[in-house]
Amino acid sequence: MPNRHRGEITAELGERQRTLVLTLGALAELEAAFGASDLVALAERFGGGRLSARDLVAIIGAGLRGAGEAVSDDEVAAMHAPGGAAGFVAIAAELVVATFGDGEGDAP
Repeated sequence: MPNRHRGEITAELGERQRTLVLTLGALAELEAAFGASDLVALAERFGGGRLSARDLVAIIGAGLRGAGEAVSDDEVAAMHAPGGAAGFVAIAAELVVATFGDGEGDAP
């Protein structure tokens, strides 16, 4: 069971339930991947509502690695999610909200 106080979520990826969490290391990985100068810049990028498929792979991959899975971004890109592309968007959005809150006082 995911610990929402730690920012963990579960999602079906690759036909099995997996835990994802954006640990500090995973967030540092995403800062580097997106060229964000800090966590505020990273959160603003996520809050902009415009994410590419490459962005989704990076976010979901970082979340899986943060939860301890040894998975590459290429492996994440080859996974399937219920709902296809919309399913990946929903997983990334849930992970970001679990990490940063929804901007309306709904912090983890």
